[in-house]
Amino acid sequence: MASTETKPKTDDLAGLEAGLDALDAVQTHRTPTREVLVKKVLPPFIAIGLVLLVWQILVTAKVTDETKLPALSAVWDSLSDMWLKGTLLEVIWTSVSRGLLGFLLALAIGTPLGLLVARVTFVRAAIGPILQGLQSLPSVAWVPPAVLWFGLNDAMMYTVILLGAVPSIANGLVSGIDQIPPLHLRAGRTLGATGLRGARHVIMPAALPGYLAGLKQGWAFSWRSLMAAEIIASSPDLGLGLGQLLENGRNNIDLPGVFLAIILILVVGIAIDLLIFSPVERRVLRSRGLLVKS
Repeated sequence: MASTETKPKTDDLAGLEAGLDALDAVQTHRTPTREVLVKKVLPPFIAIGLVLLVWQILVTAKVTDETKLPALSAVWDSLSDMWLKGTLLEVIWTSVSRGLLGFLLALAIGTPLGLLVARVTFVRAAIGPILQGLQSLPSVAWVPPAVLWFGLNDAMMYTVILLGAVPSIANGLVSGIDQIPPLHLRAGRTLGATGLRGARHVIMPAALPGYLAGLKQGWAFSWRSLMAAEIIASSPDLGLGLGQLLENGRNNIDLPGVFLAIILILVVGIAIDLLIFSPVERRVLRSRGLLVKS
């Protein structure tokens, strides 16, 4: 009799646990393309449309003078003129190629530096505060010494990018490693994952969310640093990038050209984040069950 009563209770407990597991389980299936377009693509376009609408209303109502806020048609004319001359894509590519290459160099330097700072106490005490200070230092401050060191060339540009991006990448990795549970690290050492093997198979995967945040910030600093260098250090030998385009608009008192350069700089920065970093971040979160829908 007791055995008969115990079995239903065991079945009930098993059913209850299964139900709780079902409630706790994170659904990681992919969202239909149509829903992604409606929820993620459409809202930014609506926001941009509202900004452009307000812009046009201010110009039409003559709330401000066109010497301070150009008409949308004037900015469009500047864009069309560059497209017809065949210089638009060339200008964008000049800056994008520099920015991406500078970011990759910063990645190659900042990642081992972050591992070293996070895992070696003496190095952390010596370099950690310097990295924090460098991260808070405006990138534009590095342009004058970089020009004096290397002259007006690409080496100067990449130096400014590295000094702006490396601290962000290193600090992001340090922050991610600091958040790894000690038990996780001890389990890795027990299984023989020490040294470079431990860094590759235990530390880097566990610190990936914080590391990705550092990479996104590193790209933002790379792009900002490059724009600062291009604006200040203009030279025909450097080619025409978006920063030089902005500075040329200021020198020529071409306000539509200035606003076009600002818009292009903003669009490129957002596009790189949406096309590269956001998909990687969603994939990492989904693999860890931290993203319900994507």
